[in-house]
Amino acid sequence: MATQLNPYLSFQDEAREAMEFYHTVFGGELTLSTFGDFHAADDPDEAALIMHGALTTSGGLTLMASDTPRRMEYSGGNCSVSLSGQDEAELRRYWEGLSAEGTVTVPLEKAMWGDIFGMCVDRFGVTWLVNISSSAATTTG
Repeated sequence: MATQLNPYLSFQDEAREAMEFYHTVFGGELTLSTFGDFHAADDPDEAALIMHGALTTSGGLTLMASDTPRRMEYSGGNCSVSLSGQDEAELRRYWEGLSAEGTVTVPLEKAMWGDIFGMCVDRFGVTWLVNISSSAATTTG
């Protein structure tokens, strides 16, 4: 297997909800393991928190996430995730899902470099960049 680079998002008590949301946006197979599943919860209130979550799509996307236990410092919000490609319909569908209930910081429209590009912050505080290659882009957004 070739080396893979996978975004791994950190949450504080929201990993399950976030990963279930991303599952509705991207589809694929979602696996969630709790701290309780691995008998790794120092605090019984944290047993249901996500120790490791993975979403893998048939198109090759992988997104991982976990909750940060209270005994560890939570830094959150230090990552942006970029989606780019030529499948305009797929990327627009992802954009619609990710930006719903979030904040659009750059509208999805034709950019100065010729591609269709947009940025949003989803309802969990994750920044997403979506770029549709100009060779596929047929509209101006």
